This record gives sequence, structure tokens and C-alpha cells, in this order.
Amino acid sequence: MPQNSFGLISKAAAVYAKDLRLELRTKYALNAILMFGITTLTVVSFSVGQSGLPPKLLSSLFWIVMFFSAMSGLAQVFVREEESGTALALKLTTDPDAIYWGKLGFNLTLLTIMTVIIAPIFFIFTDAPTDNLVLFALVLFLGMIGLCGATTIVAAIIARASVKGALFAVLSFPLLLPLLLVLVKATEKVLLGVSFSSVATELQFLVAFAVVMIVGSVMLFKFVWLD
Repeated sequence: MPQNSFGLISKAAAVYAKDLRLELRTKYALNAILMFGITTLTVVSFSVGQSGLPPKLLSSLFWIVMFFSAMSGLAQVFVREEESGTALALKLTTDPDAIYWGKLGFNLTLLTIMTVIIAPIFFIFTDAPTDNLVLFALVLFLGMIGLCGATTIVAAIIARASVKGALFAVLSFPLLLPLLLVLVKATEKVLLGVSFSSVATELQFLVAFAVVMIVGSVMLFKFVWLD
């Protein structure tokens, strides 16, 4: 591996470690994500009950909770830099590519923690079928990568806006709408107990979406960050 690749990895790891230490100290984004997700699932479960929900409704409910939980915390990865005044120092000391990969990794970590907690609660509260958990986990993993790929660049765009929270959701939704529709469809099929081949088309779309979003974000991030 070329020397500059090692430098990029080490710098990205340093950005990731910095954000992780700060989040472990404040727990702002993590608490916001978890509280929103758990509260929403609890309220919905008491409202609709555990029995009689079709797979289409269950899959829609799950990804609505995932989407809005992500919207409540993922923007902080860049907003925090602007609010604390560390964005300029980061621009002067670190390559944009390293910053993007570090922030992407941090957002993926937040979303993974959220998913590990919310997904079991979802199955417990809604009594959703658990016969196809491996395929469900694959759909969930690809969905998380797609969510992070799209929202990380949007978070960088809105970091200096005055109404950050609302703008983050407004800009993210059009980008994520195709992803969410496919995730709902794929999750519905998984809950119905279909085979891997039956969701192959959806899985191919999820992989393609994640690749396009991440590659496009890497190409655009330098202009967004240094503007």
C-alpha cells in the first residue's frame, strides 16, 4: 500500500478517535438518537399493540423510526465542529479526505450502536417474525451504510446554517427516499420469510446506492468543506 494511503488511514483514524472521545464525554448525539428511537417504539407499541400487524406495516414502522432517529443525531458530527470553533483548526491540519472518512466512520458507529439497541426492542415490542434474522441483518447493514453515506455529506453542507436540525432532515429526505422505499420493501420480504434470491434485486440496489453516495461524497466533500 502506498505511503500516502497509510497517511490517509492514520489521519482518518485520528479524526474518528477525536469524535469518539468527545461523544463518550458528552453523549449528546448518542443520547438524542437512542431516546428518540426508544421513545417512538414504546409509544407505537402501546398504541397499536403486538398482534395483527402485517409485515408491510412492520417494515415501514421500523424504517420510519430508524430514519428519524438518525436525523436527531447524525448532523452533530459537523455541527459540533462549527459550534465549538474547531472547524478552522481541522481544515488547517487535516486533509479533507481524511476528515470525511473519519466522520463517516463515526456516524456509522453511532448508527450501529443505535441499531443494536433499537432492533431487538423492535422485535420484542411488535412481535415481528424472527425466522430470517441473518437476511434481516444484511439488509440492515447495507441500509446503515447508505444512510451514513448520504447524511454525512448533508451534515457538512448544513453545518454553518442557522436552522441546522430542520434543514438537515429536509435535505436528507429527498436523497434517502429511494433508499427508504427499497429498505421497506426488502424488510417486508424478509419478515415474510422469503429466500435470499427473492431479495437479490433490493440488495443490489442497496449496494449500488451506498457506493454511489460514498464515492460522490468523497468527490464533493473537499469543495463543501473548504468553501
